[in-house]
Amino acid sequence: MAKIPESNYPGGSKSRVTRAGSAVRDETFTAEDLAVIDIWRAAHRPVLNTFQAILRTRAKGKGIVVAQRHKRKRTIFDKLDRFPKMELARMDDVAGCRLIFKDIVSLTSFRNNIHKAKYNHKRRNEVDKYDYLKKPKNTGYRGIHDIYEYDVNSEHGKEYKGLFIELQYRTLAQHAWATTVEIIGFITASQPKFQQGDKRYEHVMVLASEIIARHAEGMNSCLPSLPATELVEQFLYLDSELNFLSLLKGLNVANKSVSNKKNVILIFSGSDQLEIKEFRDATDALRELFLLEKNNPGKDVVLVKADTSDEVRVAFKNYFSDATEFIKLIEDGCEKLSGRRIIREKTADRTRPRKNKAAHGGHH
Repeated sequence: MAKIPESNYPGGSKSRVTRAGSAVRDETFTAEDLAVIDIWRAAHRPVLNTFQAILRTRAKGKGIVVAQRHKRKRTIFDKLDRFPKMELARMDDVAGCRLIFKDIVSLTSFRNNIHKAKYNHKRRNEVDKYDYLKKPKNTGYRGIHDIYEYDVNSEHGKEYKGLFIELQYRTLAQHAWATTVEIIGFITASQPKFQQGDKRYEHVMVLASEIIARHAEGMNSCLPSLPATELVEQFLYLDSELNFLSLLKGLNVANKSVSNKKNVILIFSGSDQLEIKEFRDATDALRELFLLEKNNPGKDVVLVKADTSDEVRVAFKNYFSDATEFIKLIEDGCEKLSGRRIIREKTADRTRPRKNKAAHGGHH
């Protein structure tokens, strides 16, 4: 690994990290640039550990799933491409803690309490800035994010001061939608999350978001004025065009077990089985993560952590190809909103929803 000048800031300095990101964007990067980025990414580990400890203490006994993840290298580089003016040192979601709640009430209550907590870490955003429940993204994404800046007075922690972490708050229903968007990105040539590829996948997920918001949470997503019957008709039309729910039902949900070693690397590519590597020590896990990323450029490799194996499976169900909850929410939602039973015709190995004659096509 190329030698990086010693400094109090991981990777040398904020400007050095940003220059390395710009070199990646321009495809002029050197081995030293990549080393700078890896050092900077690795430095987010103590930030993640601090926040997940705070969150776990507050979530204990409340039925809240808490998990953490390092942003995938590929996703960081893709984000630099999508946002040409973004400075890498200011990218605020490289480290992320995800909290998953049973309902909106418990989500809102928990977040309010976090905002009132007394510690030095500073929330960098206004309360409503990343509230995608009040104002859902036009992709259909719903949830709430907060960005915190790490602040600590200890000698040991001062080099991490100023690093950012993103807290994601979602309900189980919102999480089912968000992880299914990721699954579509894995199994098709389209990325509806980033509005890339076949626009029909984008639109079917926007419709799905509205169906789930109305059915499961008595709210709206980004199609509030669309009548319920029209909403269901449009979804079922696109479902039949894309064979959408059948595609999700045909997935082999990975039944691989995860131990309670805490630090888990998930390795996934659309054509291969999920591979899992587990580590007791976070430093060993990070070292292996960077090696795997270097040797497997075509695969999605992510380092995650949760308290139990069940929480890993829930928080990162997209890696386990698990769209079960999403399918149930959609099928129940279509029936509830349309006021009629959706006929399911049997296929050789799965069940496929079928429109009845009232659901006609033509709504693109």
